Amino acid sequence: MKYLKLLIVIILFFGIVFVLGKLVSLKYISEYPEGSFISDYYKEENNHDVIFLGDCEAYTTFSPINLYEKYGITSYVRGNSQQLIGASYYLLQETLKYEHPKVVVLSVGLMRYDKQVKEEYNRLLLDKMKWSKEKIHLMNYLMLDNENIFSYFFPLLRYHDRITKLNSDDFKYLFNDRIVSHNGFLINQEVKPLNTLPSKKVLDNYNFSESNMEYLKKIMKLCQENNITLVLEKSPTMYPFWYDEYEKQIIDFANTYHLDYYNLLEKKDDIGLDFTKDTYDSGVHLNLSGAIKTTEYFGKILKEKYALQNHQNDDKIKLDYEKKIERFYGEVHEKNN
Repeated sequence: MKYLKLLIVIILFFGIVFVLGKLVSLKYISEYPEGSFISDYYKEENNHDVIFLGDCEAYTTFSPINLYEKYGITSYVRGNSQQLIGASYYLLQETLKYEHPKVVVLSVGLMRYDKQVKEEYNRLLLDKMKWSKEKIHLMNYLMLDNENIFSYFFPLLRYHDRITKLNSDDFKYLFNDRIVSHNGFLINQEVKPLNTLPSKKVLDNYNFSESNMEYLKKIMKLCQENNITLVLEKSPTMYPFWYDEYEKQIIDFANTYHLDYYNLLEKKDDIGLDFTKDTYDSGVHLNLSGAIKTTEYFGKILKEKYALQNHQNDDKIKLDYEKKIERFYGEVHEKNN
């Protein structure tokens, strides 16, 4: 009997710790919605022909809903803020447990960064990620020296000080959250024009790190092993600067391994981008109008070069996207009023 009582006490203790951890953890709905990108993916009902990988340059540049509307191509953006190349590799590994896309588009702007700078970026990616070996690898890859690995297993250790700062979202989304992105794309309709670019700084070193180059090769190899076409892409954002030295390294890599590479920054005029209207933060990211223009331009390349299927006559996918389109334009309309 005493062992049964002990077992009940242990179960109750860990149950309380679990619920409290869920309660105080950030919900990533009204604030920091990027933290829900990772869990939004798990709610998908259909596979995708194209997976976009990258940091903020990916999830603010490509709008999968508009890509489907224009060309019938199904896609998803698996990107997050300050998502490093190694994180993109492990996310691709995880993605292949759920589906096998025909094309993976890697936004190469992330090659500039070889280590994480803030714990907050790690939390956005890891807090809502399902437990798997990929998540463990990601934790080991991303964690800063001052982070406690146990806080990822027990969120109460990290967020206990929020107990006095709880808001309505903490209770509303305690056990059930909602989708915040649109196939990994985040709508932003604000306009903050690019007036003057700062002067370019001279860097001590323009070379991508050995670690980043190794992860780029790993992504390439993973795609080859799964018969997936890897496409490299530079998003058309004006800042931070994309130096000529960066460009040369990507071109050399693409030529060496016979990969397609598209620098959309060089095509900004063909795309029709106007950085007095198509950016929400002075050229660092595209807003909705800029993303739609770029998506339609790049979608034509995807359709013509990689012979991707038009799924607009597939009843199951059509029904799914009708709901997605309704939600997408509902949010656009709501934010316009």
